[in-house]
Amino acid sequence: MKVKIEKKSILDINADVTVVNLFEGVKVPSGVTGITDKAYNNIISDFVIKSEKFEGKYGEIYELPLIEQHKKIFITGLGKQSEFSLTKIRDLTAKVVRKCNGSKNINKVVSILHGAGIAGLDPEDCAQMIAQGAISGNYSFDKYKSKKDNKNLKEFIIAEIDDEKYKKAKKGMERGIIIGECLNMARDLINDSSQYIYPETLADFAVKNSGVKTTVYNKKQIKEMGMNAFLAVGQGSVHEPKFIHMEYIPEKKAKKKIAIVGKGITFDAGGLDLKPPSSMLTMRDDMSGAASVIAVMRAVSEIKPDVEVHAIIAACENMPSGSAYKPGDVIISKTGRSIEIDNTDAEGRVTLADALAYAEELKVDEIIDIATLTGACMVALGTVASGIMGNNDKKIKEFIETAEKAGERFWQLPMYEEYGESLKSDIADTKNTGGRMGGASAAGIFLSGFVSKTPWIHLDIAGTAFIDKPNSEGIKNATGIGIRSLIKYITEG
Repeated sequence: MKVKIEKKSILDINADVTVVNLFEGVKVPSGVTGITDKAYNNIISDFVIKSEKFEGKYGEIYELPLIEQHKKIFITGLGKQSEFSLTKIRDLTAKVVRKCNGSKNINKVVSILHGAGIAGLDPEDCAQMIAQGAISGNYSFDKYKSKKDNKNLKEFIIAEIDDEKYKKAKKGMERGIIIGECLNMARDLINDSSQYIYPETLADFAVKNSGVKTTVYNKKQIKEMGMNAFLAVGQGSVHEPKFIHMEYIPEKKAKKKIAIVGKGITFDAGGLDLKPPSSMLTMRDDMSGAASVIAVMRAVSEIKPDVEVHAIIAACENMPSGSAYKPGDVIISKTGRSIEIDNTDAEGRVTLADALAYAEELKVDEIIDIATLTGACMVALGTVASGIMGNNDKKIKEFIETAEKAGERFWQLPMYEEYGESLKSDIADTKNTGGRMGGASAAGIFLSGFVSKTPWIHLDIAGTAFIDKPNSEGIKNATGIGIRSLIKYITEG
């Protein structure tokens, strides 16, 4: 589906569906909706609002057929004006696209620039969210289906006749398309089967699709770099681990230098501490962090911010076998810090220990890791918000605020010293896990031991990366959570 903008009145664009809107409680529409109403003899105000009692509640869509022209108008409810937001624009657009794809003979849609009228939102931001919503709404993963999902919609047009608004909206739309396409690329990667996505193929994907210089290190090179913790996790698999380093260097002098580290467990069986069968079903998603940083680098390569960005992935499988690492093993990490393996299913943090150490050696200004790390975070926050913690409260606050603007929620979890008590070992510097209580925070404490001075943020997306019911965008399974926030933080922060 192609998303574009045209500098025309919405009435002058021929389409199968024309999308306008109403705030809740409006009796006489104004703006572009009002113009559309008058053009069709007050059919919205006299019929839809008065006779049909359409109230404009958020998410409602009234389908108005114009039989004489074989066209349709969708009147979309924006809800209460005081509660309206950019995120609602994105989600509402996604809903419109899904509705169109579920109907017959709808190939072309033209939409009002939601939010840029009486709502008073920036046209650039509004168009960006419309583009993201349209692309998300058109997403499905049907790679292995013999009968493909219905996607009859070929063109989604934003109409804006005002010259100044048009220029801003065009810029926002172009950025929204980049972000939306990168999100869907990551979703495809996460949704794919682990029989096809393993360390080597993940590395190949990064080389071909990140859009930046990418270096892939093999097992021998990983060993030479002292990444024994990472190697230990992957030694039970027939697939050789791969260490991936993507780098974007801006043409102008960089304002700052950031490293983003994505957890890259392409399948997690739990190792010798084997997961129950039902818990393994979706463990192809344990590389969601890795998919996210590849997508972010692709976006960065196209947006071209004045920021130097390094993306790091320690990719491996956590499998049980005669060569697998064992409970009670003591491993010397890249930093020299020793780790007693208390549970082989707490493997992500073990790989991240070496990846974070590598990132810090790059002498970056800050490090952000993103990982499907703990079931404890999932229990605490569910699928509604992701966890965030780190060693710099100022950076954490900035990231949370940026994420909110990007339409994603992060909630800060504590990293009190007491959470580290369960990680104390009699034979090593630390254990990789402790008791069940406060597990997300304990994991954060563990990771902090492998970052010395660099400002660092940890994003735990265990509950939000892969969901079994459609979210507000209609997305099920892989969500691509964190990508929008990271792109905005890197390029606009």
